[in-house]
Amino acid sequence: MKKLFNYSIVLFVLVIVLLLIIPLPAGLVDVAIILNISLSMMILVITMIIKEPLEFSVFPSILLITTLYRLGINVSTTRNILSHGGSSGAVIKAFGDFILQGNVVVGLVIYLIIVLMQFLVITKGAERVAEVAARFNLDAMPGKQMAIDADLSSGLIDEQQAKRRREKIQREADFYGSMDGATKIVKGDSIMSLITTAINLIGGSVIGIVQSGQSIGDVLTTYSIATVGDGLVGQIPSLLISTATGMIVTRAVSQGSLNDDVSGQFTAQPYAIMIAGIATAVIAVVPGMPKVSMGIVSIGLVVGGYYLSKRLKEVPKEAEMAMQMGAAAGMGGMAAGGEEEAAPAPVTEEEYYKDVNNVYNLLAVEPIEMEFGYSLIPLADESVGGRMISRIVIFRRQYAQDMGLVIPSIKLRDSSALSTNEYCIRIKGEEVARGEILIDYFLALEPENPERVIDGIETVEPAYGIPSRWIRPEDRERAELYGYTVIDPLSVIVTHLSEVIRQHAFELLTRQEVVHLIENTKKAAPELIDEAFPNLVSYGMFQRILTSLLKEGVPIKDLETIIETMIDTIQETGLPVKDLDSVTERIRTALKRTITRMYCEDGSMKVITLDGELERTMATSISKGEGGYYMALSPEIIQSLIRQLAEQLRKFNGFTQNPVVLTSQVMRIHFYRLVEPFYPKVRVLSFNEIASNIQIQSVGSLRLEGPEMR
Repeated sequence: MKKLFNYSIVLFVLVIVLLLIIPLPAGLVDVAIILNISLSMMILVITMIIKEPLEFSVFPSILLITTLYRLGINVSTTRNILSHGGSSGAVIKAFGDFILQGNVVVGLVIYLIIVLMQFLVITKGAERVAEVAARFNLDAMPGKQMAIDADLSSGLIDEQQAKRRREKIQREADFYGSMDGATKIVKGDSIMSLITTAINLIGGSVIGIVQSGQSIGDVLTTYSIATVGDGLVGQIPSLLISTATGMIVTRAVSQGSLNDDVSGQFTAQPYAIMIAGIATAVIAVVPGMPKVSMGIVSIGLVVGGYYLSKRLKEVPKEAEMAMQMGAAAGMGGMAAGGEEEAAPAPVTEEEYYKDVNNVYNLLAVEPIEMEFGYSLIPLADESVGGRMISRIVIFRRQYAQDMGLVIPSIKLRDSSALSTNEYCIRIKGEEVARGEILIDYFLALEPENPERVIDGIETVEPAYGIPSRWIRPEDRERAELYGYTVIDPLSVIVTHLSEVIRQHAFELLTRQEVVHLIENTKKAAPELIDEAFPNLVSYGMFQRILTSLLKEGVPIKDLETIIETMIDTIQETGLPVKDLDSVTERIRTALKRTITRMYCEDGSMKVITLDGELERTMATSISKGEGGYYMALSPEIIQSLIRQLAEQLRKFNGFTQNPVVLTSQVMRIHFYRLVEPFYPKVRVLSFNEIASNIQIQSVGSLRLEGPEMR
């Protein structure tokens, strides 16, 4: 029995095929017709209840099956009508008698109106919408894929979320492609209905007059009832399915069920309702109009619109009160790590600070703070659906997995010093970045050569400085079609915050955090930790080594390798512990697989190299001072190098790889310190830090310029 249930759809399709061949009695045809109407109603209701088309992704297949089912019923009813003198069951007769009402001409006209309305209006419109939706979804796929890759690379989503979003995009493209073809089935069904009606009427009349010898009037009466009844029992389900088809392909931008969307969007426009009521009252003045009926409708619209407008005015006040309470009670002490600070409110400020211990609370400096203007508070306030904290938690987890550093809690607070759309990011109490967000818009990042320029407010993406435009939500699909990458306001803020944290991560590595990392490593390698700390290296010295690695974007996740290399370097070479540069360079060499992976694409790495004569000149300029070794180049050479580097960096604009300068191991740290104040995002690597199986591709070279510099 269970196996039969698993193959119930297969058996149902086989039964439909049999309907085309085996004659059925009138009673079974009635059951099939009733089932057809019920199934069509159920499908229409489902398309109005679902929130997005993919919830009913099987619809194209269902559309084919139900169409085949209706055609099978049409064949059976046509066979019975022509074989049994216009009789094909009680359902068809009831529909025919009800529509005709004793008048054949009126009944046929009403039937033709229903058929043509479905064929010319609903079916043709659904076909066009499905065709456009399929083309737009296919064209927008590259932009959507780029947006997913951008969110994944910035840590806003993990691999599983990215995989689910990619699968959804692929399913949407497949669904709309299937719907584009399925609408042709609906169109063919409508045409077939007209042909079947003509066959029933003409064929029945010929049979009745020629074979049965009946009068023309009796024949037309008998077969017109059967023809109209048969046409309606097939056309009504077809009309329901056509409506369901149009419904599901027009639900692309819905946010809830049809009932929620319609009621929510209509009630959000009370003035339009009142204006419609006033216009109805004006039309009622026209002589001959039913003034009572139109007056009732007019009064109902005006009163309903006025009531809705009052409700809409009360909602912002309630939201403002809730926001103020949230800002006062929660935002000031909200941490993105999940901690909440609650302190009893003092009676007065003077009494609170009479206690000297309370004054010390003013001296605390938060590692990371983010301040918002009033309009941006809902993005962070979870009580009103804000998702910023959850997005930051995802980024913290991703960053810890990638870099080996746990980002401290991020304080989120409102600030009256900022404009309503501004936000500010602070590291240890000092502002390091600021941006402005239009919360009701989307940010469209301009491609290098857009097909067309989309209308919007020109701006610059705050994290990477990409030229962009703020566009309205309804222009999002069109922007993606033109090649823009479209980002929502929350993602813009989180991306900016994550980029700022990456740039300043080395400042967030405190002595206490170093101790936590060492204690965590001690669980897996206790002997290694005991050998290194605190006898060989102090926590402070180790903090400086990790800080140097983080400043240049090198992950510190593999602490065991870092500590082992540090111990071996100090013991083998006899270097003093204070010579941290040499120790750090050896550690970087030990981490070459990790470093190579970060800047390698498809087995090759694009780099900028240094001319041999330039390296020799730089090597001879290295001097030793009180703070260690430094490179003493003339201002002319430094100016020339920075200018050349700026020209070479432009070559990386078309690449996804970060700019890399390749030097010898001896010169690496000195050249990095030379260019870091000018180009902090440029990575300087040595040959020893690149895995042997990687192909190095030079895109440019730096050299000495002018005879006076040689």
